[in-house]
Formats: sequence, structure tokens, C-alpha cells
Amino acid sequence: MKILVTGAKGFLGKNLIAELKNTGYSEIFEFTRDTNFTQLEHYTRECNFVFHLAGVNRPQDDNEFMEGNFGLTSQVLTLLNQHQNKAPILITSSIQAEQDHPYGRSKKAAEELVAAYQRDTGVEVYMYRLPNVFGKWSKPHYNSVVATFCHNIARDLDIQVNNPNAELNLCYIDDVVEEFKLALEGKPTVIEGRCTVAGSHPIKIGELADLIRSFKDSRSDLYIPDMENALIKALYSTYLSFLPEDQFSYDLTMHRDDRGSFTEFLRSRERGQVSINVSKPHITKGDHWHHTKNEKFLVVSGKGVIRFRGMDSDKMIEYEVSGDKLQSVDIPPGYAHSIVNTGDSDLVTVMWANECFDAEKPDTYFLEV
Repeated sequence: MKILVTGAKGFLGKNLIAELKNTGYSEIFEFTRDTNFTQLEHYTRECNFVFHLAGVNRPQDDNEFMEGNFGLTSQVLTLLNQHQNKAPILITSSIQAEQDHPYGRSKKAAEELVAAYQRDTGVEVYMYRLPNVFGKWSKPHYNSVVATFCHNIARDLDIQVNNPNAELNLCYIDDVVEEFKLALEGKPTVIEGRCTVAGSHPIKIGELADLIRSFKDSRSDLYIPDMENALIKALYSTYLSFLPEDQFSYDLTMHRDDRGSFTEFLRSRERGQVSINVSKPHITKGDHWHHTKNEKFLVVSGKGVIRFRGMDSDKMIEYEVSGDKLQSVDIPPGYAHSIVNTGDSDLVTVMWANECFDAEKPDTYFLEV
């Protein structure tokens, strides 16, 4: 199948083309601002499907709205008609098409033009009025407020929130692309007679700003976002895509002594915390027990032994552990436990605890195994 994508270098186009190629589509005609008329004439003659995504959002002159949103649409439709090419067309409009401003009027005009083309030719048309789409490769101060907030907050720049209670309806780019792929297969999602992207998310702009700020704070407080929440998961991925390229890494606080080190890596309000423990050769760590706190130990490098003793028993239980054979060892409550480095190199252990450490209530009591 030969697919024409207008706006190929834009936010929607770039994400869509990447996924089309992942899916196995190889003949993609990419129309950009640099594409000349001869190329467009060829594309509209040969294509089997059209993704008309090109448009103008923030021009210097309001007249460019009509030229970019209506004019280009007219040109594409005219060429398709001249070639008698009845390829299905997917066109992106905006929820602002009902608004009486230059951008809204230009989108509405393009919609009406395509609707008339569908009536006259019988060509299958999938028209999507998209809400506020966000995701990787979007442009700050252009595509969406999410892009602007992510870009600025990642760089310690100010953001402007005029009305924190104003509500946005957000839609993630991956969901948009998945819906477009359904339309390509002739199976669009239609609700109340209109093509729709499933999975939009309402949120107040003040909440959005606070949420994205929390993503930045997670590097210091170590709390990872709630990945069960689809919107938060998508927003966090988007935020990471805006990190400056020299700031992908960040330091963690290593608690060091002559025995080795202990470093908290991740915290979760729902699922506890993950830490990295390094023990020097022949060092014993632990020798304590917990009422309720439970843990999992995973040795990833070195050789050692994990020892247990029940609170009312003199019996010692031992589990040999090694980075050569990855095994998770549960640390049940009510057992004194320790981990001993029996090798000649550092013993590195990933430790998960079901609750984050609280200095006011550590639930940790010294007792030698």
C-alpha cells in the first residue's frame, strides 16, 4: 500500500510515520513544506490512502490560517479528483472548529470542503476533531500546553498558569496513532456519527502543572509516578522526552562506610522502595528483624549467604546467593536476618521493601542472627 502523509515532519506526522514503518508499511509519501508541486502531483496520483495532517497552528499572519488549513486541503483534493484517485482520506481537524476565530474558521472551512468532496465523489473520509494532543516530538509554545510545561519545567524555566481551574481534554499521541491505524484498515472508532480517538483525559491546568512539577521532583524524592494511571503514565513519558540531552542522568545519595554502601533508587507510595546495597568482602550486614516490613533480596554480583533465625528459635537458616544465578529471596517479618559477603569482590544486592523507609517508624530492630 502506498500512503501519502501530509505534514510528515510535524508532531502527528512524525509519530505516525514512525509507527507505520514499525508495522511494515514501506511506501510512504512524505509531504512537507519543502515538497514541490510536481512531487505532490505524483503522490496524489499513486497513493492508496491519504493522511492529511498538515495544518497551521500559530502563524505570524492570521491569513496564513486559511491558506494553510483550507488552501492546502483544496489543493490535495483537487489533485486527487483530477487523477480520479478514490483513495480514502483521513483528515485531522480540531475541537476549535466551532470557534469563531481565524484558526477555528479555517478548520471549519476545511471540514466543509472535505465533506462536500465526500458527497460528490463517494470517497471514504475519516474526519477527526482532535482535542489537545500531547506526546514525544511535540513543540513547546506551539503544539500543546503539555509540551510547553514539560520543556520549561525540565529546564527550571517559569510556566504561566492564568486559570488553574480551566479544564483541558488531553489525548496521548500513541492513542491517536493507534486509532489512525484502525482507520487505515477501514475500522475507525465512530461515536455518535463522528470518528473519535478513544481514551481522552480531562484535567485542570493547575493539576497538570503540579503533576509535571512532581516528575521533576521525583529525581530528588525518588517517588515514581503512578503508572497504573494511563494519563500520568503518558505524561511522564512525555516529560522525559523533553529532558535536555546533558541531563539524562542524576546523582543518588550513597550512604557509605567501611562496610560498603547503601543507596535508595526508587520509591513508590503504593509498592514500597528499591535500594542497592554493596557489601565489601567478608562483611556482614543486617542483623535485625521487622514486625511488618518485608523485603526481597536479589544478588546481582558477587557471592554471599543470607541467614535467618526465627524470633523464638535457635535454628539458623542459610541461603547461598550469587550473581551467577539470579534468585529472589523473600525476607519474612519476624525473622532476624543478615547478608554476608563470602567472596573476594563486592557483593551487590538489589533490595525491595514493601514500604518506604520512615525514620519516625523504621520497624527495624537489632538482633544478631
